[in-house]
Amino acid sequence: MAEPQENLTMKRELGLLDGTLLVAGSMIGSGIFIVSADITRNVGSAGWLIAIWLITGFMTLTAALSYGELSGMFPKAGGQYVYLKEAYNPLTGFLYGWSLFAVIQTGTIAAVGVAFSKFTAYLIPQVSEDLILLTLGTFKVSAAQILSIVLIVFLTFINTRGVKTGKIIQTAFTLAKILSLLGLIVFGFIMLKTDVWDANWSNAWDIRKLNKDGSFEDYISIAVLGAIAAGMVGSIFSSDAWNNVTFIAGEVHNPKRNIGLSLFLGTLIVTVIYVLANVVYLAVLPLNEIAAAEKDRVAVEASKVIFGGLGTTIIALMIMVSTFGCNNGLILSGARVYYTMAKDGLFFRKTAQLNENAVPEFALWIQCLVACILCISGKYGDLLDMISFVAVIFYILTILGVYLLRKKMPAAERPYKAIGYPVLPALYIIMGLSFCTLLIIFKPLYTWPGLIIVLIGLPVYFLWKGKNKIT
Repeated sequence: MAEPQENLTMKRELGLLDGTLLVAGSMIGSGIFIVSADITRNVGSAGWLIAIWLITGFMTLTAALSYGELSGMFPKAGGQYVYLKEAYNPLTGFLYGWSLFAVIQTGTIAAVGVAFSKFTAYLIPQVSEDLILLTLGTFKVSAAQILSIVLIVFLTFINTRGVKTGKIIQTAFTLAKILSLLGLIVFGFIMLKTDVWDANWSNAWDIRKLNKDGSFEDYISIAVLGAIAAGMVGSIFSSDAWNNVTFIAGEVHNPKRNIGLSLFLGTLIVTVIYVLANVVYLAVLPLNEIAAAEKDRVAVEASKVIFGGLGTTIIALMIMVSTFGCNNGLILSGARVYYTMAKDGLFFRKTAQLNENAVPEFALWIQCLVACILCISGKYGDLLDMISFVAVIFYILTILGVYLLRKKMPAAERPYKAIGYPVLPALYIIMGLSFCTLLIIFKPLYTWPGLIIVLIGLPVYFLWKGKNKIT
């Protein structure tokens, strides 16, 4: 590890295009290729499958527009952590940063890394998740887990070389995956099967549980809302990490303008791509085949129809590119939150230091360590079930912070104001609370473990506060 340098500041190396591609690149991982199977099983109809993605897209865009105001007010590294600290108190900001470090960012990095390995195994069977390299009782380590760790370590090392190096990777891989997805969409429409399309849309708004064997089960009254919420877990996870560009505000040119614009443009691009990709799935695959896709790999089944025998290889390559670029963005941005927390005396002191390349190297490596542990433990999948719940809770708090800061700091400079205020932010809060409430009622296992991780941050906060005498 390079020696930390005193009096270094972060370099503003990133422009509007870089920020937009970081938003899009961090959002597009493996989810869009997989989660539609589970959504379809929950809602059982074409109309509701598309509606789930539209609702999620609307929520994401609405949140991004609200964050634009906050990014203009506080254009510095740390992003959402800073917004929560300023709107509420250091404890609220810390609990978010702690959750990010313990599960949200590191768990996503682990999951995306393993997804990269699983699809690499289509081309290189020697790195398959079925190839067990080490067994200690019930504890097993597969070749896929080892490859995912190698990927995470490699990208972490690359990002210790400076933000410009990480930017080059992010730009190249995000453009590649956007173009690949657009190619899949275009060819999917060319190969549209009229009989499949008509059959899928024949009962488009009948919401039912669709089993893998093709049978349907009706929901009882309010359980319909629970099914919608359960379906949205996958779409919200697939659309998460859009806020990562706020973490690196200290390295963006003219952040007061470019962060807000990046949030809007990036989320808009991804929302359109996600909806169109699902339209393509419905154009080439019957609903029961979407629901019963092997290991939920809907895009693989669709690609086989579109591209024939080459379909599996094409999707494997697309997902490898997608997850590689996604993890680079997650690794690059997450470390900036821990850096800012340490600056406030709320994280390991060494995390607040920049290396000779003006990046928080120690923060990058401890993030890497936790993500690798989650890869080895195999528990990242369990953690991801409640990431959506925890993430939405903090999004609600942050957007509520827009209202609080209008009262608390009425004279503060706001180069960009939340579009649609006060209606759109309020609508997000209502939708977000509805989503979380329904999960608590119908899918409690998606909720309480995440809340426990957040609450573990309470004693950790007071430990650091006492140690550093934070007031």
